[in-house]
Amino acid sequence: MFVVMRSGATEAEVIGVKGLILAEGLTPFENVDGPLTAIAVVGEIGRRRDQLRARLEAAAGVDRVTPISTAYKLVSREFHPEDTVIRVLDAVIGDGSLTVMAGPCSIESREQLLDTVDFVAAHGATVVRGGAFKPRSSPYSFQGLGVEGLRYLAEARERTGLPVITEVMEPSQVDIVAEYADILQIGTRNMQNFSLLLACGRAGRPVMLKRGFGATIEEFLMAAEYIASAGNPQIILCERGIRTFETSTRNTLDLTAVPLLHHQTHLPVVVDPSHATGKRWLVKPMAIGSVAVGADGIMVEVHPHPDDALSDADQQLDFAGFEAMMGAITAVHAHVKDLHGDLGRAGAPAPLPVVAMDRA
Repeated sequence: MFVVMRSGATEAEVIGVKGLILAEGLTPFENVDGPLTAIAVVGEIGRRRDQLRARLEAAAGVDRVTPISTAYKLVSREFHPEDTVIRVLDAVIGDGSLTVMAGPCSIESREQLLDTVDFVAAHGATVVRGGAFKPRSSPYSFQGLGVEGLRYLAEARERTGLPVITEVMEPSQVDIVAEYADILQIGTRNMQNFSLLLACGRAGRPVMLKRGFGATIEEFLMAAEYIASAGNPQIILCERGIRTFETSTRNTLDLTAVPLLHHQTHLPVVVDPSHATGKRWLVKPMAIGSVAVGADGIMVEVHPHPDDALSDADQQLDFAGFEAMMGAITAVHAHVKDLHGDLGRAGAPAPLPVVAMDRA
């Protein structure tokens, strides 16, 4: 449930309500929207629900007490109606602008990373991505450069002025990754690593959470709730494809998730067409589709020489491919940006402009 305070409720009245919630062994989370303050009641309420609701409704300054219909409370749009906007250095995610996270799948060398970030920064990228620690299906595959790769990412930030994002794989890595990275990424294999979710929630950095390849939307949002419950509301959701019976692509990109997530949560949503498809020639059309349905941004893998990449060679764009994709998605975003808040919720958008598509 959440408590909506009366307009103009005093600070003492808000503190009083929080104190009542804490006295019950529960946790209050406050959301201020203009003159109104809402306080979410988080914890196992059980049979106390009716009694607690009556006590809260009788507290000074309370306008009403409203049940939350979903298991995820803090990331629910019911509790937090306005969109969350995340600011990292000069990048803004979730304000209607187009966020583009680009860089190599794995950091293989200083030269490879810096050559790539120089190009993507000059051609519209707003966040630099690069894998320092790489979870691989095979223990014999390249696992990344580790801390050395983190140092190269920090140099890339100084060089371009763009924030950097990289994956953290376990709770023990959170502090060292947070020392170098501006955004912590939790990968698909770790979406339900609850110790890692809580550790990232306590780290004080924005977190990008990738959907598990076998996760439902509710499971995805419950994982985000773990991060929020640890005190960190700066969460970016990433749709990166789910596993289905289809074998023609690496995963099946669920673009319905974008408007669905926007409807159910206030968090920004980006799409990763590289991991979703596993084929570089599909990245551009799927990026176009992602922007068209209202994604706040995309994450793509870019490499100076993709065929020589030490990981995920088939899905990484070369420089010409990234430039072509940027031209296409920028045109689509310019057309749909004013419809962004309504996509998937209030009718269909106007017809899209003609954009050149790759043909196989």
